[in-house]
Amino acid sequence: MSIEVFNESGHAGVNEEMLIDVASFALGEMDIHPDAEASIHIVDLKTITELHVRWLDLDGPTDVMTFPMDELTPGSGTALGARPDSKGPGPALLGDIVLCPEFAAKQAAAAGHGLDHELALLTVHGCLHLLGYDHATPADEREMFALQNELLADWYDDVARRGVEYQPKPTGAQAFPSAADRQALDEIVPGGGIPPIGEPAGEQ
Repeated sequence: MSIEVFNESGHAGVNEEMLIDVASFALGEMDIHPDAEASIHIVDLKTITELHVRWLDLDGPTDVMTFPMDELTPGSGTALGARPDSKGPGPALLGDIVLCPEFAAKQAAAAGHGLDHELALLTVHGCLHLLGYDHATPADEREMFALQNELLADWYDDVARRGVEYQPKPTGAQAFPSAADRQALDEIVPGGGIPPIGEPAGEQ
């Protein structure tokens, strides 16, 4: 998996290697072609606010936005979601995940865990959006958040097996949140709550 990180946030302490690791793991677990590409853009509050207004018509900053190259249906087996053993299309560019660590830090503090874990959670969430998952309906929301938490927990187990040292796996109630947990967090940190999918990157 080829994951590029572009850090223009000016925010100290963002572990770019960890973000590449968790994104690669999540996409690999979803059977995405090993040569598929995605990018993670780490931006400041001003930039995420501008993107939030431009693409979702929502005021204020947020924590994560995603810009898939194409609109997918989960499990569709297209070029973006082709399994390694598939006879279908091969690797492709999945799209962009945009993170705002300054905003995410506020959510992490309110949720009782560190920024690194919050960014890992948001990255997995963004990866699922790139693959066509969304949370527009209650059923889709339950499915996406359950899968997000499973992938994130499995990544921590995989990191431990490999002997890699990132942040410790948190144990707080908000560490692996349900959609309702994130909605409650949004009441504490207005403007978060993990927004829906953005416009395809190809239309920017």
